[in-house]
Amino acid sequence: MSDRSAVLPQYLFPKQALTNFAGWVAGKERGAVTTWIIRRFVAKYGVDMGEALESDIQHYKSFNEFFTRALKPGVRPLAQADLVCPVDGAVSQFGAIEGDQIFQAKGHNYTTTALVGGDASLAARFAHGSFATLYLSPRDYHRIHMPCDGRLLRMIHVPGDLFSVNPTTARGVPGLFARNERVVCVFDTARGPFVLVLVGATIVGSMATVWHGVVNPPRGGELREWHYADQQQIVLRKGEEMGRFLLGSTVVMLFPAPPLAFNPEWAPTRAVRLGEAMANFAEL
Repeated sequence: MSDRSAVLPQYLFPKQALTNFAGWVAGKERGAVTTWIIRRFVAKYGVDMGEALESDIQHYKSFNEFFTRALKPGVRPLAQADLVCPVDGAVSQFGAIEGDQIFQAKGHNYTTTALVGGDASLAARFAHGSFATLYLSPRDYHRIHMPCDGRLLRMIHVPGDLFSVNPTTARGVPGLFARNERVVCVFDTARGPFVLVLVGATIVGSMATVWHGVVNPPRGGELREWHYADQQQIVLRKGEEMGRFLLGSTVVMLFPAPPLAFNPEWAPTRAVRLGEAMANFAEL
């Protein structure tokens, strides 16, 4: 079966209703039922609870509490690199931005402008720069951390579809990551701007940031934007938590030119861990 045929049912599923229902279920506190659901999930996906700050699944009152569990201090040391991996997950794609084109999968590209919600002037700052797309599977740790020090400038909530973001869907749905609902976070750094995008997906109940809390829901049809440059400065250090998914998804990062020197061990589908070396800046 081709990838396009495999994803055809997703065009027909009531993805919004399914996502809303999943979010409602995941937020409920149901005692022994919640513990049973978590235990089944841990067994099915092979979740390593030994790394969790709270390893006893009976501790978690809701599935969301379990899914956004914290890690024990020290289990994800930061590598000596300019940019570290912000999540546990797997590499989807990474490399150079060709003009304004980001590579999604064989036969599929999308534009930086589409990814950031239509702001061409923001997208232009990343022309001929670099991108990295990282997929978080259900078994992964689902908090997102900073790849480098950054000062928050803007946050944009872009409404969109709720397709799955697994590798098959990435190969089968054109423009997937610029088509799904997403939260675009714009930071300034000592080496210029970077963008970190949280991409929503089917049954991703919500996305949250440490400075705002839950961004969605609500899920309206209007783009929403927040500006922080003129407010009290929000500065996050390399390795600090910046957000989380309530059920799993994907992050996309954009960096300006010149292109980054990525970790030579990285390759599509390779597993990655929070804090490992992602890339170094090119010499100016």
